[in-house]
Amino acid sequence: MKLTARNTHRDLAYFYLGLIIAFSFSGIFLNHRRDWNPRKYTYNVREIQINPVAKADSVVNDAFIATFSKEQNITDNLRRFAVEENTLKISYEMNEVSVDLINGKGKIETYKATPVLSQMVKLHIDTSKWWIYYSDIFGLAMLTIAITGMFIQKGENSFWKRGWKLALIGIIFPLIFLFLLS
Repeated sequence: MKLTARNTHRDLAYFYLGLIIAFSFSGIFLNHRRDWNPRKYTYNVREIQINPVAKADSVVNDAFIATFSKEQNITDNLRRFAVEENTLKISYEMNEVSVDLINGKGKIETYKATPVLSQMVKLHIDTSKWWIYYSDIFGLAMLTIAITGMFIQKGENSFWKRGWKLALIGIIFPLIFLFLLS
C-alpha cells in the first residue's frame, strides 16, 4: 500500500469508525442530559414518610444521612446532600431522594443504567489511564484525518481554493457560541 493522504485518511477513518459513531451519539446524549440522562433511567419511584424535622440545620448532617440511608435500604454511594427551602435532597449514584422536612413526606427515585447508551456516554467521561492514552491517540488520529482530508481533493474544489473558507467558518461558528452566546 502506498502512503498517500487519501490512503491514510481512509484507513484511519475506517479504523476509528466505531469510536467516531459512539462518540457522536454519546456527545449528543450528553448535550441533552438536563432533559434526559442517558446514563440512567427511572426504574422505581417509592413514596416515603419520615418523622418531621424542626431544625434542619442542626439535625441534617452526615450521621443523619447515614441513618436515613440504612433505614431506607439505600446501599449505593452517597454523592451529596443539601437542604433547600425545607426540602432535603440527597443524591446517590443510583438514587435521588427528595423529602419535605416539615411534613416528612418524600420520594425515592431509583435508577438503572440504560443498556448500551450508558456505556457509550462513559467513553466521554472515563478517566482511566489506559483510556486516556487511547483517547489521546484517537485525538491525534482525528487531527491526521482532518489534515489528510485537506489534500485529497484537487482542482477547483481543493482545500486551498475553496475548502479553507468552509474550514474558517467551521472554526468561527463554535467560537461565536463559546464567546458571545454563553
